[in-house]
Amino acid sequence: MDFKPLITLLAIVNPLAIVPFFIHYTQGFTREHRRRTVVISSFSCFVVIATSALAGLQILNFFSISLASFQVGGGMLLLTSALNMLNAQPAEIKPSTNEMEDGAAKAARGASIAVVPLTIPLLTGPATMSTVVIYAEKAKTFWQLSTLVGYGVVIALATAFCFALAQPIARVLGKTGIDVMTRLMGLILAALAVEVMSDGLVKLFPALGH
Repeated sequence: MDFKPLITLLAIVNPLAIVPFFIHYTQGFTREHRRRTVVISSFSCFVVIATSALAGLQILNFFSISLASFQVGGGMLLLTSALNMLNAQPAEIKPSTNEMEDGAAKAARGASIAVVPLTIPLLTGPATMSTVVIYAEKAKTFWQLSTLVGYGVVIALATAFCFALAQPIARVLGKTGIDVMTRLMGLILAALAVEVMSDGLVKLFPALGH
């Protein structure tokens, strides 16, 4: 059994590095809504990897979307979130009467954050999708393709485990520590967004690389 795809995916997805973002996006969530966010983001991570393995190229070709275009779009989304984080503000606009939200509204917001931006593009962005597609193309048998999909389950479990540690980390850091970490991660995210967009732009416009 070839574990190279699993090791590569774990390195790219790196759920432990996304824990600070999880803490930031789920501030003010109840334990139940936070747990729901963990489950949805982990499952979404598996769905993205499995879908990329089974039908990644077909989906992009159907919509006439290149991976380069996907990188530019994902980079813009990352940059928007980064700018908010640099000001220690929530990456998504929350109602001013947050405490007045009913359970259904909070659950919906948690589900939305779990998919975008936690799963896409932070956990499983263009790099993850393209990597899965490349390994899927190399899969010669049904067993090899099934194994690649199975690796998605391992990635999802690793994500759930890392996100479950978020609250103990938050308690240790406190509000000031989280604000400092939010700004720091916002700066890192901004740099990552520029890298993602520039890579996509160079692919779309090769003259920019000269």
